[in-house]
Amino acid sequence: MSQFFQIHPVNPQARLIHQAVEIIRADGLIVYPTDSSYALGCHVGDKTGMERIRRIRDLDNKHNFTLVCRDLSEIATYAKVDNSGYRLLKSLTPGPYTFILKATHEVPRRLQNPKRKTIGIRIPAHPIAQSLLEELGEPLMSSTLILPGQEDPETDAHDIRERLERDVDLVIDGESCGLEPTTVIDLVDGSMAVVRKGRGSDEGLFS
Repeated sequence: MSQFFQIHPVNPQARLIHQAVEIIRADGLIVYPTDSSYALGCHVGDKTGMERIRRIRDLDNKHNFTLVCRDLSEIATYAKVDNSGYRLLKSLTPGPYTFILKATHEVPRRLQNPKRKTIGIRIPAHPIAQSLLEELGEPLMSSTLILPGQEDPETDAHDIRERLERDVDLVIDGESCGLEPTTVIDLVDGSMAVVRKGRGSDEGLFS
């Protein structure tokens, strides 16, 4: 049975953030709000957590998992970014974007795209997500909460708890955070391509 925390979306309660991070550190899988939609998250070393996400979302091994990071300084540990890519990341983060980049050796192979050796990187603007990352001190391994057969992410924390209470360890209710996933931008090999249009605007990216 999952726990259920109601956390203020603008001023997150430090006590609840601390409890949530303790659950993550104990190999717990959580549902949390971001600046685009609700997402599933666990710590980077939690192999079982990754498999639980795969089962919940019915994903194959080609799915790009995302490392949700606090800031740009954390990205260099996990992804290879050239100068033009760094400038783009700096201009669009924090925000509702996911960037596909070549993974460094710090990224466990099981998290990488098996053929391209890539990883998704994301810096959210949502106060709850940022507070979790600050308390955790490392990225969250994450995936947008889109259930099998659905095109859009889940938006209501109470519905999520009802549907996933036996599949996750914690649902964080941060009120409505939107129903569009992130805009995904592929920056591998120095090129730039919008792989998925989502909440983040792609206007002006190619000018």
